[in-house]
Amino acid sequence: MVGRFGVKWCKKDLMGLFKTGGFVGEYHHNIDDKGRLTIPSQWRPKADSEDNAFLALPSPGGYVTVYPPKMIAQLEERISQISIGDIEGQRAIEALMAMAHSFSCDKQGRINLNDKLIRHAKIAKGAVLLGKLSTFSIYGEEVYAAMQTETAVDPEAQAAVFKRFGL
Repeated sequence: MVGRFGVKWCKKDLMGLFKTGGFVGEYHHNIDDKGRLTIPSQWRPKADSEDNAFLALPSPGGYVTVYPPKMIAQLEERISQISIGDIEGQRAIEALMAMAHSFSCDKQGRINLNDKLIRHAKIAKGAVLLGKLSTFSIYGEEVYAAMQTETAVDPEAQAAVFKRFGL
């Protein structure tokens, strides 16, 4: 198959993309009585797969960003570049990692987030999972609803951002 920009793709290539990411769409899920959240089936690796390792980090916007193994490796590489003499950088990483949570999905595709992340994202009963291709975000339902009403998408601003990144 030839894509829009003349790049040749085969079904195997596309399947490989979605094994290591390919988080797209918006999903609304409830937290169960044991505090578990179900990940959309399209996003789940096999329970016994090496791809079944995720890292959840707080994001400044009041939500949680979830990184799959491929992105964890990139994040680890970037963090390792922060000099031990960079006190501000080291403190920022310490604060970030103090709230971090690593997890895997169980056989039903459920995860548990730690209490710090649940409080950070203001997740009560329901959560919104929003795909961002290489990562996904988890919002508390009320926070997500407020964000949707506050920030209307300006097509010109969106086009400028896409242009800036060559999209």
